[in-house]
Amino acid sequence: MSTAILTGQPVPGSSIEGDLRSLGFDVLIAADAADAERLVAEAPCEQRIALVDARFVGHVHALRLGLTDPRFSLAAVPGAVTAQPDGRVTLTRALARENSAGGGTAVAVDSLPDRIVTALAEDGADVHRPELGSLVAAVPADPQARNEARQAVAEVDDEAVRLKSAVKSRDGFFTTYFISPYSRYIARWCARRGLTPNQVTTASLVTALIAAACAATGTRGGFIAAGVLLIASFVLDCTDGQLARYSLQYSTLGAWLDATFDRAKEYAYYAGLALGAARGGDDVWALALGAMILQTCRHVVDFSFNEANHDATANTSPTAALSGRLDSVGWTVWVRRMIVLPIGERWAMIAVLTAVTTPRITFYVLLIGCAFAATYTTAGRVLRSLTRKAQRTDRAAGALADLADNGPLAGLLARGRRASLGGPLVAAVSGTVVLTVSLFSGVTWAPVVGAFVYAVAAGQALHRPLKGALDWLVPPLFRAAEYGTVLILAAKADVNGALPAAFGLVAAVAYHHYDTVYRIRGNAGAPPAWLVRAVGGQEGRTLLVTVLAAALTAAQFTVALTVLAVAVALVVLLESIRFWVSAGAPAVHDEGEPA
Repeated sequence: MSTAILTGQPVPGSSIEGDLRSLGFDVLIAADAADAERLVAEAPCEQRIALVDARFVGHVHALRLGLTDPRFSLAAVPGAVTAQPDGRVTLTRALARENSAGGGTAVAVDSLPDRIVTALAEDGADVHRPELGSLVAAVPADPQARNEARQAVAEVDDEAVRLKSAVKSRDGFFTTYFISPYSRYIARWCARRGLTPNQVTTASLVTALIAAACAATGTRGGFIAAGVLLIASFVLDCTDGQLARYSLQYSTLGAWLDATFDRAKEYAYYAGLALGAARGGDDVWALALGAMILQTCRHVVDFSFNEANHDATANTSPTAALSGRLDSVGWTVWVRRMIVLPIGERWAMIAVLTAVTTPRITFYVLLIGCAFAATYTTAGRVLRSLTRKAQRTDRAAGALADLADNGPLAGLLARGRRASLGGPLVAAVSGTVVLTVSLFSGVTWAPVVGAFVYAVAAGQALHRPLKGALDWLVPPLFRAAEYGTVLILAAKADVNGALPAAFGLVAAVAYHHYDTVYRIRGNAGAPPAWLVRAVGGQEGRTLLVTVLAAALTAAQFTVALTVLAVAVALVVLLESIRFWVSAGAPAVHDEGEPA
């Protein structure tokens, strides 16, 4: 239970006590400022505490936004301030100083919560102030101002505002016009029945897995059902975020589930399509694995570029300025959002193609669309990077190094060697080119040599901080090299089961890389060093796969890939679940990235 302490002169007929109780607060009345300080001190340390002026007039949703959002230690709206347990000391200190300076008689003259917010700001505390828009939150100074505030409250439907704000401010065309107009009402229906975002997220996953199972039947009826269920899964996927925003039910576990389940759903569906095609005599596992690799590399490009420029100074360029000018032309915004094939458009395309064509055609169109989108976005980001003069920070360089996922082998091979003259990106490109040539050379042990050279180059690429204009390309380049090696060698094995085993291995490793991304975005740090060592690092896994392919028969190589996939999956999943469920990591909620 949270505690709200009403301060100031009570107003007859005010609904503030009932409003606070409807938001889950136990309401106490403070006779003066000194009494408010006492009540704050007596409240259990594990509780959220709020100070609210008894004269407050405003929408209930304004109070909800200001006083119940779990993501912020300190938050405020006019006439109210709140602190979670980790912000209680800061709030108490500011309250004590205000009382000693102003005395209890000041409570009847001005708003104690607003004075506390000013004191917190002077202390440098980070106080979240939600955007209220048309919502009203005020402490009227006289009866006339109170009447005007009440009239302003009556003129705005806060439930309509609440529903509108439940939808992402930036989303794809398909999601905005074909899903959100009704999914927000599903979110409200869920909220009124006590359902949580995590339950809706889980329902979305289950629906997608059923869709994958339907696709795996290989029948036309199964494909149609799969397409319909995939869209239903996406509706639920939108609903869980809207429910979280509607009811402010944000959580660490929910952030992790939402972030990882999207990828699990999409890649499981790829596997279902490949299984269904195999039932019809068409082997499309290579296409399914290629689609997963391309999509994962696209995401790593997004993450790396954003991390490289997250806190860069002088972060402007002519390309960014052009993009800003195009944003003023409404239709170009939607076109540019659609051509990058965000999750809504992508899933809608996959669902329709599944229902009316074949898995092979579905994957062909998906690969072409994603390749175009990847080329478009990467080219734009390269141009931005080349034309902007940005100074990248140590934090950005550290994040890129963590995303690179180099293991102990690269570190050992780079130890004592002079850094490459060409810089990190040149070293990474050189190693990747050597690896690629060796894979297609036709010589049995050539890939092993190429992978060893690649490991040396990977170590050299991280020998100096990744602060160059294009050094953010190093992590996606490493992803393409590792995943592509697995795909090529499994395809060359040319035995049943090799490509499905490779699909499983890449999926397990990709999960590890996505987990790394969301830890970094949540300011929770990279995965522990022991985990990176245990799974070998990207260069170690690449070398291991080439050795297995050269030393074993095709059938034995398939078994080895399967064993490796299971081992990596177990290690990374167990550590990831332990971390996100029990480590108290900060929640990561995506409010603007539609991929």
